[in-house]
Amino acid sequence: METKTIQKTKQTLQQTDRISGSEAIVRCLLAEGVNTLYGYPGGAIMPVYDELYKYQDQIHHVLTRHEQGATHAAQGYARISGEVGVAIATSGPGATNLITGIADAQIDSTPMVCITGQVGSHLLGSDAFQETDIVGISTPVTKWNHQITKASEIPEVMAKAFYIARSGRPGPVLIDITKDAQFEEFDFAYEKCTGVRSYKAVPETDKNAISAAAELINNAKKPMVVWGQGVILSQAEAEFKAFIEKAGIPSAWTILGASAIPTEHPLNVGMVGMHGNYAPNVLTNECDLLIAIGMRFDDRVTGNLETYAKQAKVIHFEIDPAEIDKNVKTDVAVLGDAKASLETILPFIHKNSHTEWHQKFKDLYAIEYEKVIKNDLHPTKEGLTMGEVMKEINTQSKGEAAIVSDVGQHQMIACRYANFNQTKSNITSGGLGTMGFGLPAAIGAKMAAPEREVVCVCGDGGYQMTIQELGTIFQQKAAVKIVVLNNDFLGMVRQWQQLFFDKRYASTEMTNPDFVAIAKGYHLNARRVTKRSELAEAIKEMMESKEAYFLEVCVEKEDNVFPMIPTGASVSDIRLA
Repeated sequence: METKTIQKTKQTLQQTDRISGSEAIVRCLLAEGVNTLYGYPGGAIMPVYDELYKYQDQIHHVLTRHEQGATHAAQGYARISGEVGVAIATSGPGATNLITGIADAQIDSTPMVCITGQVGSHLLGSDAFQETDIVGISTPVTKWNHQITKASEIPEVMAKAFYIARSGRPGPVLIDITKDAQFEEFDFAYEKCTGVRSYKAVPETDKNAISAAAELINNAKKPMVVWGQGVILSQAEAEFKAFIEKAGIPSAWTILGASAIPTEHPLNVGMVGMHGNYAPNVLTNECDLLIAIGMRFDDRVTGNLETYAKQAKVIHFEIDPAEIDKNVKTDVAVLGDAKASLETILPFIHKNSHTEWHQKFKDLYAIEYEKVIKNDLHPTKEGLTMGEVMKEINTQSKGEAAIVSDVGQHQMIACRYANFNQTKSNITSGGLGTMGFGLPAAIGAKMAAPEREVVCVCGDGGYQMTIQELGTIFQQKAAVKIVVLNNDFLGMVRQWQQLFFDKRYASTEMTNPDFVAIAKGYHLNARRVTKRSELAEAIKEMMESKEAYFLEVCVEKEDNVFPMIPTGASVSDIRLA
């Protein structure tokens, strides 16, 4: 029965029709299960848009207000759904405006396919109107790219694009299509790609590595796990939870790994990195075994590599062989998909608790609570803090909301203090640190998961980089909740200027517009909070709204985010003030 079903499906895919290249592109998208894409039309991609018009009952095109917004929306869509996000743009400036989002997706391992129009093939290299070598420009920031000049190439290239984008360590793919290839007719047949010669999506796991890793874990007295987004990308949340619970290991997360297990899980000891929690950062340099799972030892996590976990043995569970020994020397590398690797090693792990070692994390948390957390969440000073805003969002959302944050102080506060009860709930720009990511990414997230509450947390700086996407929210009726934490500064840069540049606030103070009036201009419900007494009621009103809602909260101008590891310092040299 199963064999017959497979054969029937294959025959359906291989049926041929004589159609144009532009219609073929749309049919390829449908064959890959795409029902939503984000983009901006223009001359070189107009034939594809004409076909999208004909297929609008099957595939929904979202007109963003800028091509960069299209890529970030596609990222948000991909991050919360686990599916491939799709963005589309015309040639020249339309294509180049995609680059920031593509670069962001590349470093954060987000599956995305970008389609760009191109001038006719006979004009390539002639500096024609809106001609840009987007394949050359995007090569350093894509997992794969390709230019199509013949319509007959479209099915195979598109199938390969989606396979590469979603397989192994995910990433962005760009397909550039000349205008004549869009008009040209050919006999269309489509078959999904299941493999590419010379590309091994998932390396085989070495049984000897599993045995060696299990032995180190079972013999460790002070083990510590640092997990990243790889746990979420491989859908290994259940296996990861079973692993750390059986081994009884304190586990910390990178910002993209947040939400893989609930915030309140007793083995969740907080965030590592520059603005991470005190205990996991300090104890990284005291553990005898460091187990890295689906993370890449980014410099914001490790601090000074010369002093990072030098006392510890290191086990690295990783799907991408290029990450092994790239930054931190590994004693045992367990290559493969995290889900499969954790499932394989679990029977070999001894039940343990490490009670005394856990107590060290609790003792250091108590210090951080007294010196930092209490002041952030329960301030006694007059001005509002970003932390107390997140505390109220937690109260109203009960930890069920997806938090989409932009980049800056508010991002670190959101990551530190948001409560997450389910996976794929922390959506932010990690490796590239792209200001302007938050608002369009929240649109994509909400459209991918309309049943979930999506709260976009922005600073006044990053918000204005993509503020025009309020138009997309209005047109699409996307019920995103937007919170701008306004301190009239580029807050993170100002903090560095205060701490390391003798308070020379060079070009960081902002004269901001009336954000509420702008939101209302886009027909959104909007409100401003300036007093603590107004905060809880305003957030309650926002969260109960069935429509998009904009909330500006005016916070202290010169508040800083602590703890903090200065650039180049050891993780154990973390500052609490």
